[in-house]
Amino acid sequence: MRSSLPLTLLRQSANRQALRQRAPRSVRFASTNTEAAQKKAQETLATAQVSAEKFLASAKKFLGPVGEKAGQLLGSYKEPLFYNLAVAKEVVKHVYHAERLQPPSLSTFKEVYQSLWSQVTNPAALRSFAQSGQVAQVGIYGLQAYGLFKIGEIVGRRQLIGYPSSSH
Repeated sequence: MRSSLPLTLLRQSANRQALRQRAPRSVRFASTNTEAAQKKAQETLATAQVSAEKFLASAKKFLGPVGEKAGQLLGSYKEPLFYNLAVAKEVVKHVYHAERLQPPSLSTFKEVYQSLWSQVTNPAALRSFAQSGQVAQVGIYGLQAYGLFKIGEIVGRRQLIGYPSSSH
């Protein structure tokens, strides 16, 4: 049985090579509708800029002088940041509509949380949870999350211990 494995692999390899030689190469054609795509991209950009301006205006109005100061602190990053936020919003909106998503109803929330609360307050359910070993699994996941958080702090500080001193 073991000696037939290399022969099988050799046959499969030979078959792949034969298929590659016989298969015609695919040809890519230039898009015939580039003007429409460019127009749609420009419309999306304009919509994103309008949305970003509306968001900035509402943020300034809501935050008052703090919002204006935050807008000044962003400087040249303001435009790309708001553009990326607007694009992300559009992508989420397209996914939301394409997948026919809808928010859960209030009764669904109540049902789920009542079920969860009944399990948490039931000592038998907690005992079975502890005996099944899932507590250890949840603990390990928590430890991994904490470790990743600490690694992120180290990377953000660019040092292993402490923050760089500001007095030079």
